[in-house]
Amino acid sequence: MYRLIQIKEHGDERGKLYVLENQKEIPFDIKRIFYISGVKNGESRGNHANLNSQFVLICVAGTCKIEIDLGKKKEIVVLDRADKGLYLAPNVWKRMYDFSEGAVLLVVSDTEYLAEDYIYDYEEYLKSLS
Repeated sequence: MYRLIQIKEHGDERGKLYVLENQKEIPFDIKRIFYISGVKNGESRGNHANLNSQFVLICVAGTCKIEIDLGKKKEIVVLDRADKGLYLAPNVWKRMYDFSEGAVLLVVSDTEYLAEDYIYDYEEYLKSLS
């Protein structure tokens, strides 16, 4: 349902370069890319599941935490390196929080935005698991 992905770092004295390609570093065809920034201290993002979408989350600047909730199991993953991504399969409840100042969370998805893909009610999410 989720796993960490290592993103290859290329670079030299001029700086670092990270490459994300379909079916390589990203285990699906990319349809949408967005990023989250400017999250104030104490605020969170996400707090939902997506029925059909897969995601890879990469904190390209700063740090943040991702709480993954599978109903009976919860885990917290810290994203603190640009070469580490978190793959999330469909129907995983996620909450992104504890963003450091200046943090930028890049999100890559295999679907375009569809409002009906989102579950915002936690009890409804739990029912979808059974």
